[in-house]
Amino acid sequence: MDTPLPYLLMRSLMSHSVRDKQKLLHRVRRIRGQLDAIERALDAEAGCEEIIQQLTSCRGAMSGLVGVVVEEHIRTHFAPMKGKGALAGDPTEGLIRLVHSYFR
Repeated sequence: MDTPLPYLLMRSLMSHSVRDKQKLLHRVRRIRGQLDAIERALDAEAGCEEIIQQLTSCRGAMSGLVGVVVEEHIRTHFAPMKGKGALAGDPTEGLIRLVHSYFR
């Protein structure tokens, strides 16, 4: 089976910054399982409430994954700049909290 191009691009661009690759891959696999469950529910003509619940759970999982990747990006690319004329306090942590609150 060929590896999808977006995965290869992500891997080549992020290989230096992903600390916990296995955890991210497990999250992606759980999300894939959630998407498969949504497909099965739609195919079986499940009730709207059940499908909406599955959709919102999947959306939450995706948002969580985005939050983790963005946090790693901030820590890798912005945190090293703290010592170079940074404001008082730790703006990196504030930015990470803001990003996480956006993806909830």
